[in-house]
Amino acid sequence: MTSFAKILIANRGEIALRIGRACRELGIATVAVYSEADRAALHVLEADEAFLLGPAPATESYLRGDLILGIARRTGADAIHPGYGFLSENADFAEGCEGAGIKFIGPTAAAMRALGSKTRARQAADAAGMPRTPGSTQALGSLAEAYSVADEIRYPVMLKAAAGGGGKGMRAVGRREDLKAAFEAAQSEALRSFGSDEVYLEKLIERPRHIEIQVLADEHGNCLYLGERECSVQRRHQKVIEEAPSPVVGPDLRRRMGEAAVRLAQSQGYTNAGTVEFLVDDEQNFYFLEVNTRLQVEHPVTELVTGLDLVHLQIRIAQGEPLPLSQQDIELRGHAIECRVYAEDPDNGFFPSPGRITRLLQPGGPGIREDSGIYEGWVVPMDYDPMLSKLIAYAPTRDLAIARLLRALDEYVIGGIRTNLGFFRRILSDEGFRSARIDTGYLDRLLAEPAGQNGGSPEAGDETVAAIAAALFEAFKTVPASAVQPPASAWKAAGRREGLQG
Repeated sequence: MTSFAKILIANRGEIALRIGRACRELGIATVAVYSEADRAALHVLEADEAFLLGPAPATESYLRGDLILGIARRTGADAIHPGYGFLSENADFAEGCEGAGIKFIGPTAAAMRALGSKTRARQAADAAGMPRTPGSTQALGSLAEAYSVADEIRYPVMLKAAAGGGGKGMRAVGRREDLKAAFEAAQSEALRSFGSDEVYLEKLIERPRHIEIQVLADEHGNCLYLGERECSVQRRHQKVIEEAPSPVVGPDLRRRMGEAAVRLAQSQGYTNAGTVEFLVDDEQNFYFLEVNTRLQVEHPVTELVTGLDLVHLQIRIAQGEPLPLSQQDIELRGHAIECRVYAEDPDNGFFPSPGRITRLLQPGGPGIREDSGIYEGWVVPMDYDPMLSKLIAYAPTRDLAIARLLRALDEYVIGGIRTNLGFFRRILSDEGFRSARIDTGYLDRLLAEPAGQNGGSPEAGDETVAAIAAALFEAFKTVPASAVQPPASAWKAAGRREGLQG
């Protein structure tokens, strides 16, 4: 086994801060990287060392694996933690780390290639005897092949990009006459988003629940499942609210899904943290969907109900340590719900809302956790995903977790930009959500309803919050960024001036 002295965090925002905190708790020094747009970002200010990558576009900064490896070598970093997004599921980067003698905190490049591609993952699921949705296991070679597969499995069907996720390159098709246009649109979007126009086709499961299983595997052959997360509240195939455990998953279904997820992971020699995603129908049949070969955005809800620190465990696994617990030790307690807080305007088609944060009041109190990457005076850049923070409530019951989350939302004030905080009040006040009558189409149906129908208004509580924010703004005015940034040490300032170009 090895012990890391220094870890480079190849990410930004709240996840970079989350990893940095875990490193400090384990006595490990941290190296941050940043783009020109993130010079004043919190993850840069709190790291032990920080180095400039390049201009704001991710293709010139956070996606430059060569520059990141150069910084890791120069600083003597033992390992690189990629967080999620950017290079976290890039098998070539993981392979480059291995070649440079730097540990990649995640699965091997081989396991990533086997499970990261949607079509190869479906082939692996077949080999592992997992139930999956009917459809192709290879990329469609032509429109004629798409017609043939769709006719065989019958409509409705879903086209999906083979090389990525996040809703990109996905098209639902209900009729044969709509397949050609959907096929061409899916290919085009997949090419723009992932650099590959490969798409596959599967049977569309109508009104499913999206349930995922967290797995954790060490490098000694041990693999565990840590319960499930309910991720059905989605907008345009992007998760909005996640919770653990799922309100509809009982012990038997949890065991069957967990054992299937472990079986798949072990069949590919998977190590470190990963997530196996499923669709579950009304009769509690489950179907393999895909594998995320990284830490998930929603990992805090699993941490809260299991009492485990997943980032600590990721690092310890990467150091060669065996898992310190067995499957029998995993016990789910209480209920946790997470909201993804974005700088976006729900009243304007969820359009991004970059700009300076002029006032920030963050929630607290019993059962509230906030994983944040923002501070008062910071300017939210327009170059990246607009997620500001994750607000999580934990309680003994789901009803109390909802109540705590609503209370925390009323305490949360982010001035100067638009956010989706009011949008969450509407969801959490809706009777459909409160009674757990949700599926992947739930949010689209809620958004189609007039405001205030079915138990909630999108602006419930907003007038009070707005009044408080306005009063505070008048009292204190805008806080300049320089007033809230701690001074950088000499070596850190030198690193920022110099950057690294190789």
